Amino acid sequence: MEFITIFSTPKSFSDPHINTIQRNAIRSWTLLGEDVQTLLIGEEDGQEEIAEELGLRVLADVNRNDSGTPLVNSIFELARNASQSPILIYVNADILLIDDLLQAVHQVNALLAGKPFLMIGQRWDLDVRHQMDFSGDWQSRLRSEVSQNGRLHRPAGSDYFVFPRYIFHDMPAFAIGRAGWDNWMIYNALQRGWPVIDGTPSVMVIHQNHDYSHLPAGKPHYDQIESQNNLEMAGGLANMYMVLDAPLQLVNGHIRSAQVTLPRLIRSVERWLMPKDGNLRSYRGRLTRRMRRLRRRLV
Repeated sequence: MEFITIFSTPKSFSDPHINTIQRNAIRSWTLLGEDVQTLLIGEEDGQEEIAEELGLRVLADVNRNDSGTPLVNSIFELARNASQSPILIYVNADILLIDDLLQAVHQVNALLAGKPFLMIGQRWDLDVRHQMDFSGDWQSRLRSEVSQNGRLHRPAGSDYFVFPRYIFHDMPAFAIGRAGWDNWMIYNALQRGWPVIDGTPSVMVIHQNHDYSHLPAGKPHYDQIESQNNLEMAGGLANMYMVLDAPLQLVNGHIRSAQVTLPRLIRSVERWLMPKDGNLRSYRGRLTRRMRRLRRRLV
């Protein structure tokens, strides 16, 4: 039995660049060793082909909304039912993974001794235009490329979620690939009293840059109507948490309180000021927006 199951919902492979970066990402997951199972969820164009090529299982029978977008609660339930792994990892299909994630997962799981937890982290953005060469010490070459040409993404979004298989059973029917559901994951875990751990100091995950031409009208995900629906299901702006809200970090194999930084302090004030009804035109809402602008200038 594999210790970890990675699952994802790829986009259609019809766009040449999306095809390239998703193939790179999925291939990197399959090279993480026998301890890891990979599941692809959905039935987008080209998905069966890469699954057959890499010997992966596809779970096509996913519930969708009226727009045809797969639903997060169905995705998570399908992955849980199709695996026996004690640890599940949802990851976006354009994310390259290397061995330090596995090391971090084992460390956190051992330190928390079976308790519920959520591990998240910032990503590194990198321009990738070609099929990667996975021969030899490809991970060292990738780390070097990221160090030279990559950029650490703002701590506003999350591209991977590590958690024990027995939690997150009662998720709303969020639309995948749209804003809001990832923020709710962090909020919900903290509300339940689970440790939320920022793995950024110990884990390098690499996002391969792309445009938004795969989305309706080519608009970014946060401008989509489905993102507005996700926001409503999540309970509003007050529940839109981010990596900066994680109270813990994994550093050198130890879980410790997150390092106090100016962006984290400003984010704490921003969260405290946020009106419960999310009204950013109110007095507290205007102060919240000022804090947000200040934070964004710093990270």
